[in-house]
Amino acid sequence: MSNSSFITQFLLLACEDTRELQLVHFWLFLGIYLAALLGNGLIITAIACDHRLHTPMYFFLLNLSVTDLGSISTTVPKAMANSLWNTRAISSWGCATQVFILVFLISAELYLLTIMSYDHYVAICKPLHYGTLLGSRACVHMAAAAWGTGFLTALLLTANTFSVSLCQGNVLDQFFCELPQILKLSCSDSFLREVDLLIFGCFLTFVCFLFILFSYVEIFRAVLRIPSEQGQHKAFSTCLPHLAVVSLFISTGMFAHLKLPSMSSSFLDLVVAVLYSVIPPAVNPLIYSMRNQEIKHALWKLLK
Repeated sequence: MSNSSFITQFLLLACEDTRELQLVHFWLFLGIYLAALLGNGLIITAIACDHRLHTPMYFFLLNLSVTDLGSISTTVPKAMANSLWNTRAISSWGCATQVFILVFLISAELYLLTIMSYDHYVAICKPLHYGTLLGSRACVHMAAAAWGTGFLTALLLTANTFSVSLCQGNVLDQFFCELPQILKLSCSDSFLREVDLLIFGCFLTFVCFLFILFSYVEIFRAVLRIPSEQGQHKAFSTCLPHLAVVSLFISTGMFAHLKLPSMSSSFLDLVVAVLYSVIPPAVNPLIYSMRNQEIKHALWKLLK
């Protein structure tokens, strides 16, 4: 197997040895997946059906829920099927498709989170300019830029990853096709070319994180000037969970793609991958929406 074109399938992380543990793995992933489907599905439905939620904040939230649904649906169902049917195989085309869709959606989610931090910053720090800076046309352009940039990022990384020579077999120590795991199979000259792209992608991620951090620092400074303690508590209770989830998402994603080979282990790689690819789509609905009274009211109207 001197070249990736000769590999017809990859073998994902082996499921647990006993049937009982395989079923525990299946039911655990099923519970997380159903929670993500329910939470994000309710948010999308509520925002789409209630005209009072047709504002910039909820427009970006709807886009975020779409990326969360897509990203978790790209990896978890395949892992569940492998546990249920006791198999590890995924075709090379299936692996390439999984890599492309996952990188596309995770990249778009990162850019959307950056835009949402800017939305929060303008709403709290520059409320008089909110309608000007975040008009309907500007929101559509920003969302389109996030999706378009994510698509180009995924296209570039996927094309370069599957054009390299793979000379270390076809076994991936992960429950989905992850870029660092595929690069472990590549030859040294091909590996260096792809690592440059990963470092550049992580640099962009770090820039987005700095922008998010700066936005929240300015938000906290503005909140501390609020005379009402109740107003401060409300603002902090909203912003701090947002920042915590964003920090977890970005830090674990960067660690997974930049960690040294000596720091790699099957258990550590699995935990990190779950933290950046499975947990955020499941908890984002709780963090961003379910504590929001307007979302709750819209969902109650739909249920009635």
